Amino acid sequence: MPLNVTQKLIKEHLVSGEMVPGTEIGIKIDQTLTQDATGTLVMLELEAMELDRAKTEASCQYVDHNLIQVDSKNPDDHLFLLSATQRFGLYYSRPGNGVSHPVHMQRLAKPGKTLLGSDSHTCANGCMGMLAMGAGGIDVALAIAGEPFYVKMPKVWGVKLTGELPEWVSAKDVIFEMLRKYDVKGGVGKVIEYYGPGVESLSAMDRHVIANMGAELGATGTVFPSDKEIKRFLKEQEREEDWIELVADKDATYDIHEEINLSELEPLIAKPSSPGNVVPVTEVAGTPIYQSYIGSSANPGFRDFAIAAEIVKDKQIADGVSFDINPTSRQMLTDLVKETYVASLLQAGGRLHQAGCNGCIGMGQAPATGRNSLRTTPRNFPGRSGTKEDSVFLCSPETAAASVLTGKITDPRTLDIKYPRIKEPKNPTIDDKLLDKPLPLEEARKVELHKGPNIASIPKMDEMPDKLEVPILLKMGDNISTDEILAGGARVLPFRSNLPEISKFSFEIIDTTYYKRGKETVDKGGHAIVGGFNYGQGSSREHAALAPRYLGLRVALVKDFARIHWQNLVNFGVLPLTFVNEEDYDLLEQGDVLVLTDLKNKIKQGNEFTISIKDKDHQITVQHLLSERQVEIMLKGGIINWVKDRQKKTI
Repeated sequence: MPLNVTQKLIKEHLVSGEMVPGTEIGIKIDQTLTQDATGTLVMLELEAMELDRAKTEASCQYVDHNLIQVDSKNPDDHLFLLSATQRFGLYYSRPGNGVSHPVHMQRLAKPGKTLLGSDSHTCANGCMGMLAMGAGGIDVALAIAGEPFYVKMPKVWGVKLTGELPEWVSAKDVIFEMLRKYDVKGGVGKVIEYYGPGVESLSAMDRHVIANMGAELGATGTVFPSDKEIKRFLKEQEREEDWIELVADKDATYDIHEEINLSELEPLIAKPSSPGNVVPVTEVAGTPIYQSYIGSSANPGFRDFAIAAEIVKDKQIADGVSFDINPTSRQMLTDLVKETYVASLLQAGGRLHQAGCNGCIGMGQAPATGRNSLRTTPRNFPGRSGTKEDSVFLCSPETAAASVLTGKITDPRTLDIKYPRIKEPKNPTIDDKLLDKPLPLEEARKVELHKGPNIASIPKMDEMPDKLEVPILLKMGDNISTDEILAGGARVLPFRSNLPEISKFSFEIIDTTYYKRGKETVDKGGHAIVGGFNYGQGSSREHAALAPRYLGLRVALVKDFARIHWQNLVNFGVLPLTFVNEEDYDLLEQGDVLVLTDLKNKIKQGNEFTISIKDKDHQITVQHLLSERQVEIMLKGGIINWVKDRQKKTI
């Protein structure tokens, strides 16, 4: 049977289950990616598993999120991560080497392989003909230990690209077009596969831009073919031997179909405060801005910075506007310097920051209160920038550069300049000086983990009880993001390896009283939360499940979940339930007490059961989507207990 690229990748790595959409499958993982905001827990989990050596072909720990060193917390954790990678046999990308996704693409990504990362934008490396997926840290830890990754078999959404991008329109506008049509949950349960003649006109980094923000559609992953362009890219990186051709068979079919004519696209922009709130730039042109920001994993390519440099060359940015330049890799920054593009950006008034995630995750470059920030980042969830009441627009580098000259959102097509044609460097820099290779096994076994005072072990989790009486501490609406559940940024992320401390920030954007009220339920059986559609969208950070669990969260009842957060809840023993009848959401109020009885039997015997509301004449029918394996995990109180139990049985 003819296969598309996604099906070929899954078939090649399938270790359990069948390729039937919606059923659980187990996939062998070849490579993993962790970053410092999530990797500390992963390394602690590897220690708890008593791992001797990584079982993957290549695993890399990147330091790209927590680069600000206002005290000892971040550098202490960096030393811990270095010692852990040396002990367990991982690559280590040092601070300043760049953002994980483009660096991984440059130095380690291989067509035909699977990649699992504890960062939701891991899907960016689908640009290389890989099956690249984001997941919670514990899933990545298990993959490093050689365990399969379990996921619902996705539908394959074929997007045929035709035509070529017009002047002033770039790859960012392609993914914005998908978000304009389908919003932030349009890709849930799907892998998006791009194919067709239009793909040939997109560079490897253009494809990275599109694949990266597949996460914003809620997709399991995004896949591009590995063709001559990927061969060219790898040759440029002096890694041509890693190339294989991987394209869809001639008569391959897709579960869902879409077609985009690139020639018909125009500059698009996402208004606050959702990546799915997309409109043409012309609709908001003239809106004043305080900040214009170039960089992030969503626009990490040489071209993305170079075209901005050409637009502002020999000009001056508007008064009162901050022009923030955030390079995405040390290697690329070197080339931008060599080609004098950095000089053009600085001479125009740009502010050059170190290679890393920076303001994208709220680590610096926070905008002023009540002012508009224009960014090439992938997300504009409320408060993500580091400013509580922020107003962030997402756009292409062309729009960001045009707007910084005028001080207001500007359609780049209205500039009185010729469209810049950017050529990649003929001999790009190859720089792996800050990418440490794994130590030999015998040397690795002698390494002791370096633990600073901010690192706290993960507390033990109790098994799921047979009866729960849990008050609803929060009732929320649709599209609640993990940034709202547990914020990122410079205040919060330094505590990523200290669960008792980081839990204090849980749900603070929604309700500042949650921490105190949650703590009060811990010894009384815990509590529940209620939400709407697409609950838990955004970042893969497992802290957004683990911290509320630490504060007593036992049940999350919503209309539907974002994939990664749903899996994180399961992994840490929080029962994820959805309404069978969505109108039952309206019956519940904050403060109501949910009563769940004979719980163990009910979740083992079927997917649907009823729960009651204490002191009210209401019963609500709910369902879970747990596989048999996940039911076992839930009964044990989480995957750490489940793994320990399995290890005891094999001794």
